[in-house]
Amino acid sequence: MRRVNLLGISKGFHKELFVNGMRVAIYARVSTSNQTTENQVGDLERVAALRNWTIVETYTDQGISGTKSRSDRPALDAMMKDAVRGKFDLIAVWSLDRLGRGLQHLIETVNELQAVGVELYMHQQAIDTTTPAGKLAFSIFGAFAEFERSIIVERVRAGLERAKRNGTKLGRPTNLNDAVRAAIVALRAKDVPIRKIAAQLKVGTGTIYGVLASAA
Repeated sequence: MRRVNLLGISKGFHKELFVNGMRVAIYARVSTSNQTTENQVGDLERVAALRNWTIVETYTDQGISGTKSRSDRPALDAMMKDAVRGKFDLIAVWSLDRLGRGLQHLIETVNELQAVGVELYMHQQAIDTTTPAGKLAFSIFGAFAEFERSIIVERVRAGLERAKRNGTKLGRPTNLNDAVRAAIVALRAKDVPIRKIAAQLKVGTGTIYGVLASAA
């Protein structure tokens, strides 16, 4: 079996991977209980067979929205812990949006995986981080994620300044789940008015400002 030396993460970590026979984990997710992960898993199993990958585990989150955090996605959480334990060399997902709840979250996940020597394959986007092209794609995604974050921060700060001028009391919100927090930040990043966000998510405007203050 031929071995190929590949350049690892930016810290200069260098590792040796088998082109064939890699130990692979499959991750699949669907948002509602009446959907199935069967098609996602089937496509990835066929890819594994063509590439002579060894599937060591299949992780599926059924009926869980992509906006949920890792703690609310038990299969994802278990997979990330197994990655740290060195159970597999690569994670195969059907599409980018099956794994991450946003570009920033996806980049953080990839960085965490690469830190423990685990690569990523995304079927629909044809991205494989074991290849130079795949690594380049994710470096570009990382730049976009940082740009997206900087825009959100600027908009949040501008909104907070307006709130202070209008005498709105700001404070850290409580009893909100991660999905609501993420929705508030995402909607505000799209310039949705504060009152419209409040009505849509059924939360107070003060709570919204508190979430945005925490995210800034």
